[in-house]
Amino acid sequence: MLKPWIAIAGASVLLTACANDPHTTNTTLGGAALGAVAGAVIGNNTGSGNAATGAAIGALVGGAAGAVKGCNDQGGCGASTPSRRQYYDERAGRYYYYDSGSGRYYWEDGSPRS
Repeated sequence: MLKPWIAIAGASVLLTACANDPHTTNTTLGGAALGAVAGAVIGNNTGSGNAATGAAIGALVGGAAGAVKGCNDQGGCGASTPSRRQYYDERAGRYYYYDSGSGRYYWEDGSPRS
């Protein structure tokens, strides 16, 4: 009975281990939680009626989907492939980059960073 919950917790930790910003971490955990609930309901109502297995599978799928969404929201994970190095501003919650041609800093959307 305890094994599925350990698997869910372990999967959530593994999915958030590589996240370098809070938005990706939060969307990963949110996706895992929603996936676990949906998986438990589906698992209980179909097949062998095993809610724990459904919750574990749902948590993995939901966590992965949440991680990809969070990463894409922040401009990472292949969403865009900029040829410049980007930095994360924790106060603003946005990425910015340095343009060596102009000597100025810009937000990821191209607007000047003040």
